[in-house]
Amino acid sequence: MTTPTAESSVPERRLRFPFWAQILAGLVLGVALGFVARSTEALWLSETLTQIGSIFVQLLRVAVPPLVFTAVVVSIAGLRQVTGAARLAGQTLLWFMLTSLIAVTVGILLGVITNPGLNASVTPENAEAYSGTSGSWLDFLRGIIPVNILGLSADSSAEAADGVVSVTTSLSFNVLQIVVVAAVLGGAALAVGERAEPFLAFNRSALALIQKVLWWIIRLAPLGTLGLIGRAVATYGWDLVAPLATFTVDVYVGCAIVLFGVYSLLARLHGLSPLKFFSGAWPAIELAFVSRSSVGTMPLTQRVVTQNLGVPQEYASFAVPFGATTKMDGCAAVYPALAAITVAQVFDVQLHLSDYLLIAFVSVVGSAATAGLTGAIVMLTLTLSTLGLPLEGVGLLIAIDPILDMMRTATNVAGQALVPVIVAKREGLLDVETYNGPRRALSDEPELEPAAAAA
Repeated sequence: MTTPTAESSVPERRLRFPFWAQILAGLVLGVALGFVARSTEALWLSETLTQIGSIFVQLLRVAVPPLVFTAVVVSIAGLRQVTGAARLAGQTLLWFMLTSLIAVTVGILLGVITNPGLNASVTPENAEAYSGTSGSWLDFLRGIIPVNILGLSADSSAEAADGVVSVTTSLSFNVLQIVVVAAVLGGAALAVGERAEPFLAFNRSALALIQKVLWWIIRLAPLGTLGLIGRAVATYGWDLVAPLATFTVDVYVGCAIVLFGVYSLLARLHGLSPLKFFSGAWPAIELAFVSRSSVGTMPLTQRVVTQNLGVPQEYASFAVPFGATTKMDGCAAVYPALAAITVAQVFDVQLHLSDYLLIAFVSVVGSAATAGLTGAIVMLTLTLSTLGLPLEGVGLLIAIDPILDMMRTATNVAGQALVPVIVAKREGLLDVETYNGPRRALSDEPELEPAAAAA
């Protein structure tokens, strides 16, 4: 009989492929397949990539409403153990505004220096009438007051073919309204006391189940990345971007300055390592880049903020969903500033100091005004209408919007992760050991959060 040696008795370790590397591999392969689809005009490949990416984003979006609702209710119930909850909310809002002000300043300065409209090979005659959704200052109230207890809305569209009219109805959700409903019910549960325990126990159990299912979905992120980036490469080429090349480069450079420059500086000023921040938040930033959805990325954002960056779950359950709706340094600060300057120059409208101050004002508070709506285009229409610039300018920029949206969304999500870290650090709540510690592979099964585990 062979006696096992100490060496042979050690279990064989499986080769681990880090989650970020899986996403990177999906991105590289997606780019390659996108180029193949575009160069060979393989419509089947382009359609396959489109469907893979769309299915993944849809799966994430399906998981968001129950996650937000149960997480907020459970975290509200845990406020008995959290001191200074109102102060935390105020600090979060303040840092949302401060970072937005810095981001819009970067966008304005970059636009003034590079003159993207003067360098564009488009004219006002190229503009098309814009008939999409426009932003307004009343949208904040419409967005924050729930239309129903589920925060859902329905949109219907009709198509006629061969004399037959088909009506399609799609449901969408408003994250901010879900947060409001959950916060009210959570507060009511606190006020009711012991009689609300069955309701809270149900939400704790539901949260644990949703977290498990959600992580099964997130583990598909490398495949979703392949489809999303592949579709973008297959669909958009340089010929579409070339007329607005300076504007396109400005958006990427401006967002990069905010993402890697401003955020790194803010982390350093709070005694935190920028490298540790990016290593912890990178999976969410990477997914945001390819998915172009802050809301779709939100579950992963909340995960990296708590697991990698050391923000308490009770606080992150508020800050991350709120930020995913209203904290948009890319879409609501850098982009509308550059876009407004570009449109003004194309239409030969002179902007003055008061106009630049208006751009800054709209960027700082405008994202909240469009909380009930989605997309940077809505924020752009709000900015243009406030400045009195023609909305036809939207038609000049909308064709290349998906290309710009990738970098904008990555910047949005990075800011949504950074602000909770800063606030937690300033309030003495940040787990610095976790922030500076080694990163656990995000492909691992999630541990049950304390709030969800407590029954």
